[in-house]
Amino acid sequence: MIEIDGSYGEGGGQVLRTSLSLAAITGQPILITGIRAGRKKPGLAAQHLTAVRATARICNAQLRGDALGSMVLEFIPGSAVQAGIYTFDVSKAQQGGSAGAIALVLQTILLPLALATGSSQIILKGGTHVNFSPTVTYIEQVYLPILQRMGVEAKVKLGAWGWYPQGGGEVELQVDGGGKLNEINLLERGDLQQVRVLAVVTELPSHIPQRMANRAESLLREAHLKVAVQTLRERGVAPGAGIFLTAEYQNSLTGFGGFGRLRLSAETVAEIACQQLLKFHQTGAPVDEHLADQLLLPAALASQESQYRVAEVSGHLTTNAAVIEQFGLAQITVNEVEKIVSVMRLTG
Repeated sequence: MIEIDGSYGEGGGQVLRTSLSLAAITGQPILITGIRAGRKKPGLAAQHLTAVRATARICNAQLRGDALGSMVLEFIPGSAVQAGIYTFDVSKAQQGGSAGAIALVLQTILLPLALATGSSQIILKGGTHVNFSPTVTYIEQVYLPILQRMGVEAKVKLGAWGWYPQGGGEVELQVDGGGKLNEINLLERGDLQQVRVLAVVTELPSHIPQRMANRAESLLREAHLKVAVQTLRERGVAPGAGIFLTAEYQNSLTGFGGFGRLRLSAETVAEIACQQLLKFHQTGAPVDEHLADQLLLPAALASQESQYRVAEVSGHLTTNAAVIEQFGLAQITVNEVEKIVSVMRLTG
């Protein structure tokens, strides 16, 4: 049994998610202690508990410690990963519901299902666009297109928008399994083709997405970037607003967003997202800070060596690298000066 210290490095949920994915893929039993010890509310929150139970379900794992707030988890896979039709609902993990991020559940089960034999169809319910986690828009426009280049055949369809704190969102994930993962080389991003701006509200007046979009368009054009704008007024279980920017480079993709909240003007929401994007654009790097650690796992499972250059070497990245290396699958080198990550598969 591999023992993993959940408090290592930045001590967040990434340690748990990577460990679960790898346990399912390799069949290796794991014991994780100190789960999310670095967080204000340590232990398993609703989205982590849902990820644990979802991963257990696809490989018939035995669980000990799968409860809200638990800081210790034993996970013993019972079979190879089974493709199939599944539904996982974050809101059922705690009384009174939850807007826990379904993107984090999706990222935990995606690679195990992509490598399994057969196709899978998964309904995920909970928060689709919430702070401190990838949005479903980011998954759809950045994460999955980059993983497709590595041989992952998957697509998501957004059925309902779910914002914090009510949640109520729904996504359908289709995964065609049986794939082999290819390496990725992203050292140069090439020229910017365009920035796609998506401004969305649910249960709010249509002038709000229009104002967000207008402000974003004006800021991005001032910076001499090519912009394509879309505004949406969708139905949802509660009011919500957000703006999502996807930058398409010749060789790479990135995405940033901002969320509306009380006493924050539509224009300010747009400014927050634009500042993040423009800051990244100035680095010249092909891979944003968040994608940097999300690419480690597929790269570790690929047949050849991967190399990519990142905007920032974050604690998430170095923590995730250490967890992957504990499984003995890959050797990961992070050159902090050049900001180049190299991932070499060691086994199988």
